[in-house]
Amino acid sequence: MDKRSKIALYSIGVVIVLMMIAEITKPKALNWRDSYSAADKIPLGCYVLYNELENFSSGDVLVSDQNIYEYLKRADTLTKKTIVFINNRIYFDTEESEALLNFVDKGNTVFLSSTYFFGNALDSLNISVEQQYANLFKAPSEHKFTSPNLKANNRIFEDVIENSHFVSVDTLNTTILGTITTTNEDELKTTSPNLIKVTYGDKGGEFILHTNPFAFTNYHLLNGKEAYAAAVLSFLPKQQIVWDNNYKSGRKVITSPLRYILQNPALKWAFYISMFGLILFVIFKGKRTQRIIPVINKLENATVDFTRTIGELYYQYGDFTNIIEKKIQYFLEFIRTNYYLNTAQLNPIFIEKLAIKSGNTKEDSKALVDYLLYLKSKNKHTEKELIELNKKIEQFTNNKL
Repeated sequence: MDKRSKIALYSIGVVIVLMMIAEITKPKALNWRDSYSAADKIPLGCYVLYNELENFSSGDVLVSDQNIYEYLKRADTLTKKTIVFINNRIYFDTEESEALLNFVDKGNTVFLSSTYFFGNALDSLNISVEQQYANLFKAPSEHKFTSPNLKANNRIFEDVIENSHFVSVDTLNTTILGTITTTNEDELKTTSPNLIKVTYGDKGGEFILHTNPFAFTNYHLLNGKEAYAAAVLSFLPKQQIVWDNNYKSGRKVITSPLRYILQNPALKWAFYISMFGLILFVIFKGKRTQRIIPVINKLENATVDFTRTIGELYYQYGDFTNIIEKKIQYFLEFIRTNYYLNTAQLNPIFIEKLAIKSGNTKEDSKALVDYLLYLKSKNKHTEKELIELNKKIEQFTNNKL
């Protein structure tokens, strides 16, 4: 190795060492990801709440890492329990909904705090939620309890909030426990229920539903601000609590060895250095023993065949998530091109405009948009969901003006 090559290698080594030092010593950026996980100490994690739940439980706090159908199939049903669900969005399929309703019908309690409820179980309770499609930092809102005894625990959330509320409830079985008051641009105040109790069955079972999960995050429970959340949890009956650790936006899922390596800082840097060293080896080795590059004829322009081949490849390998993402992107582009609508925020105003311009009913437009939002909130998708999405889009576009 000549002198010039040694200088180049030494320089590269120094650069790698400096990069490692900079990476280790730089301050970590604050993570505002909405996690709701009991293990996360970030602002929107639920580490503080989980460690305080024992004060509201009659025994040790149990943890469910499975979907609710699998958990209840093996759970002890001799003693009454309360299952606590907290997440930005909560969806139960048909089997999960039936298991949950049977669980409450036996006299148990389910507590759900979410900005959006979706599934047969919630439909059976005849409730409807209106969600604000906006950023994390919204206008301040006042959260109050209907009971005068809890007036001291009322709170104004000034930042990091969610202003969703119930727009319809079953008045025969529902008790309103709390409300939310917001002020619009015209300084007009609107008060709506955001904390309700719905009785179910003949054995005292009940659903307690809340629409501001941010109230239970670390951000809103520290520095003496826990009174509101504690008052909400005080409506839970004194029985053993089961903490849901499955329906979480921040649930840690390791599906490949590479993801595990990249989540560990030491292994990640070892992987990067190995890849960088391998690239250097290929570069220097290639200069010495460069093989003859064969002549490759220019490919014909067959865009349709290429697109069909790529689509079949995605479908063959079960990459339904990729196909669903592209179908959603294409559909939103179709809306922008044909109806001249802004698809940045899929809110109720957008749904109303879409229904008018497309010739579909408002209910059909809302059902399609809700299903798009549900699919975008998931990390993995199934073939059934892809078929359902394609069917909904075809039905919708067939009615276009």
